[in-house]
Amino acid sequence: MHPALETLMLAFTGEGGMGVPRRALFLGARFHPVLADGPEVIGWQPLRPLADEWDRAGLRREDELPAGTWPVVMVLPGKSRDETLHWFALACGRVETGGSLVVAMPNTAGAARFEKELARATGRVDSIQKHKCRAFHAVNDGTWNRELLDEWLALGNPCEIPGTGYLTTAGVFSSGHIDPGSRLLADHLPANLRGRVADLGAGWGYLTDMALRRCPGITSVDLYEADSRALDCARKNLAGQERTIAYHWHDVAAGVPGAYDAILMNPPFHTGQETDVDLGRAFLTSAAAALARNGRLFVVANRQLPYEAVLDSLRLAWRKPAEDATYKLLFAEKR
Repeated sequence: MHPALETLMLAFTGEGGMGVPRRALFLGARFHPVLADGPEVIGWQPLRPLADEWDRAGLRREDELPAGTWPVVMVLPGKSRDETLHWFALACGRVETGGSLVVAMPNTAGAARFEKELARATGRVDSIQKHKCRAFHAVNDGTWNRELLDEWLALGNPCEIPGTGYLTTAGVFSSGHIDPGSRLLADHLPANLRGRVADLGAGWGYLTDMALRRCPGITSVDLYEADSRALDCARKNLAGQERTIAYHWHDVAAGVPGAYDAILMNPPFHTGQETDVDLGRAFLTSAAAALARNGRLFVVANRQLPYEAVLDSLRLAWRKPAEDATYKLLFAEKR
């Protein structure tokens, strides 16, 4: 079980806890058996694999963060500072007067620092520590600092990467710059890509945009991305394209439908803060299954990741056309 989630639940079930909430909103929702006893717990989760877990548990989930107020609002924030403070503001605005905001974070993610930040906005904050995590909560007494919360709320507004025209938002991958691995791949994409193309783990749309600029033979692109916020940014960044583009909020590791003439990807290799090589392997496996005969796969990865053996096991013919001190390109073909 996720340690921060376990610590969050202790705020309700531990000694002196508040008891299982009957009506609550959960930002960054992850399923815990305790929540099965809460008949009106609504989850919001922008990451598709975790949203799917919540759905399989039979709990209610909303794709868009709902308006209104709740007696309890729970938060499991992401990794970035701006994203975390933005989620604090979103959550605080949804706690009814007299209600409780409850947050849990790993100590390695700066839990103690963020507890102090929340105290700046809410006044008194109580906390418990367990599983190398911290859960802290505040009660809405009507005196919360709205000016500070409004500043935090604005941290989630779409913003332009300087000098590029690309829009991103806090918390998505490479939100403040063009990822250098993706740039390396874009610089080496052949101009003769054509037909149906997929971008797996498409993020905010950089690789798709560069492929469409370089390759007039591409007729359509399907973007698959697990983070709904990144996918929303991709829609904005690709809005001027004339060719057919489809956007899929989808867990690529679970498989990809279709038969594509080319697939592009900069596969993720982290789950939370931990390196997860199996995630990259799952992306490659899904890509190989989704390639048409003679379809081509274009991958960028960190140099230390053992993806060559995965391509061999998938019986793809591959080569390494370029690498630098950090990244390598692997181009493969399904023969």
